[in-house]
Amino acid sequence: MSNTQKAISATFQQVVDRNPGEPEFHQALMEVLETLSPVMEKHPEYAKNKIIERLCEPERQIIFRVPWEDDNGEVQINRGFRVGFNSALGPYKGGLRFHPSVTLGTIKFLAFEQTFKNALTGLPIGSGKGGSDFDPKDKSENEIMRFCQSFMTGLYRHLGETTDVPAGDIGVGTREIGYLFGQYKRITQRYESGVITGKSPQWGGTWIRQKSTGYGAVFFCENMINAVHNEDIKDKVAVVSGSGNVATYAIEKLRVLGAKVIACSDSSGVIIDRNGIDVDTVIHIKEVERARLKTYLDFHHDAEYLDAGNIWDIPCDIAMPCATQNELQEKDAQTLADNGCIAVCEGANMPCTPEAIEVLKQNGIAFGPGKAANAGGVASSALEMQHNATHGSGFEYSEERLHEIMNQIHRVCCETADEFGRPHDYVLGSNIAGFRRVANAMLAFGII
Repeated sequence: MSNTQKAISATFQQVVDRNPGEPEFHQALMEVLETLSPVMEKHPEYAKNKIIERLCEPERQIIFRVPWEDDNGEVQINRGFRVGFNSALGPYKGGLRFHPSVTLGTIKFLAFEQTFKNALTGLPIGSGKGGSDFDPKDKSENEIMRFCQSFMTGLYRHLGETTDVPAGDIGVGTREIGYLFGQYKRITQRYESGVITGKSPQWGGTWIRQKSTGYGAVFFCENMINAVHNEDIKDKVAVVSGSGNVATYAIEKLRVLGAKVIACSDSSGVIIDRNGIDVDTVIHIKEVERARLKTYLDFHHDAEYLDAGNIWDIPCDIAMPCATQNELQEKDAQTLADNGCIAVCEGANMPCTPEAIEVLKQNGIAFGPGKAANAGGVASSALEMQHNATHGSGFEYSEERLHEIMNQIHRVCCETADEFGRPHDYVLGSNIAGFRRVANAMLAFGII
């Protein structure tokens, strides 16, 4: 182990000791830090100015109480979080997640990942993340509205177009963004549309935003398959975990590009449709009926539903984990390899465990890490911020612009991996490229 590697390892241990009980945050740190020794040796000024140590500590962490009243008149209490991780490249930017699994450690891991993802876009945005342990499942429209209003009441004073700009994530879609922005407007008496992104195109949003993470992940996957295997995405068989915005629009774009998606999932089970998943049916079930995916069988009688099935057991060429962190584990990666999978592209944040990633690499499976592959969402959010700042229309920010950004991200990951002697290592390429952009900005601003 070199002196640089020892120093990085010591820094990691210090961070773990300072942040006990946050395994997701520790995992995200290790996945990045273990790739940085080549760039630290090439740029000794990073070590001298303690760039890694500064990058591992959020600039600010906010925890607040969120009281709200349910439909029975009972007062409920949830906890809200917002972590501003790094603002070297711009205002804090990152989504809000409403899910019972949310803890401070979850939000810190997501915000840390966001630092590198946002840097890779080349756009002027820093990194942040937020959310609550509120569970929107089975809540009425009025309960969700009251919760969102209370959440924003606790958070609004920390937000601003040049300070911190949240967006949506798991459990937070256009409806929730509308309630959140409405409460911000009500409290501040200001129509600052750039204070939150993911809005409806009817009032300051961009039409591409809802589709951008899923579309972007497929664009990245298409580039990756061509670069690593010299093959086209057309006629490939794919499985996509999840059935939210990311998964749904990944399925849609895969179909447009000629791939065949035969399975998707939600927290209750897996749908298999050998004729190809009908994405319009999935959108109807999830966005109109707000029902469980099992309802797909009511529309497509030839499909299968697996109550306790594992989507990664289904043979495929392309696997896209688009649900949640650590959903694809070591045994799943081995199953995918044994079944002939050639590419795994992350639509969710850190959905593959470190052990799974190692199995994918050992078996020559092209692997697109989330910080590069799913950056399309935050890229389109930054475009939404731009058009809000100019009071322009969101329609000029098209799918072609998103495609350009994803091509650029793929290119910089490949070039960086080549620079450090690791061709097609997208983990190393994305980590170093994102780190170097943030580090250089931090150096330019001095120690603050």
